[in-house]
Amino acid sequence: MLSPVVSTATGMELPRYNPLPVVRSAPHSPYGLPIVDNCRTCKLRNESFFCGLSKPTLEALEPIKHATSYPEGAIVFVEGQVPRGVYVLCQGRVKLMTTNSDGKSFILKIAQPGEILGLHSVMNGEPSELTVETLQPSQLTFIGREDFLRFLKTHGDACLHAAQHLSRDCVSAYEVIRSIGLSHSASEKLARLLLQWSADGQAINGQVRLKLALTHEEIAQLIGTSRETVTRMLGDFRKKRILELTGSTLLIHNLAELERLAAC
Repeated sequence: MLSPVVSTATGMELPRYNPLPVVRSAPHSPYGLPIVDNCRTCKLRNESFFCGLSKPTLEALEPIKHATSYPEGAIVFVEGQVPRGVYVLCQGRVKLMTTNSDGKSFILKIAQPGEILGLHSVMNGEPSELTVETLQPSQLTFIGREDFLRFLKTHGDACLHAAQHLSRDCVSAYEVIRSIGLSHSASEKLARLLLQWSADGQAINGQVRLKLALTHEEIAQLIGTSRETVTRMLGDFRKKRILELTGSTLLIHNLAELERLAAC
């Protein structure tokens, strides 16, 4: 499931890729993450997928799930791997990507907490279509394939959530294809992506400030271009006083010009 779509100045709805938040460290816990091992008492609960299930369904989930913490840059599963089960992202962020025979990668989405990973492969019994890698320290809950399928058969609300999840995945994939395929240039695609991120930034005196915790290579993989092209375009945007990137802090000086570039 991609994050909810947002509208740009062009009127086109595009998938939102939220800038990555800083994970607050917790002492004496794996990779500095606060320990969360019970869905019923989890303070991070929200309305997404398993977090939004009924109390009886959550109680049935507890015996079949296994929570594990991962460091930044860890591979959860790889493209072509036979699915062992599904993973629910409890904390952190992960990227879902695919790679061609030449080794070129494309990031299809950045998953948010509450999302379930590997659902398509588990449901149809086919090898995984994507590779999942953590972008920051993360906690994921694993549920084995057979246990998960039995769980869906006996709990209608979980089955409905799974169907809704698959539907959202499909719609979001269409949006990715549309945003990449209908853009006329790499600068237009980058401008649209930065506009999406600006919606979550902090507006100060007509400027927008936000944290950008992705490398140039990862940004390139999100918009289907090369790292060199992203670096060059960001340099051009800086020279034109459209934006300024210092470390992981992105400061957009001229939002109107960025909207104009996105509408080209």
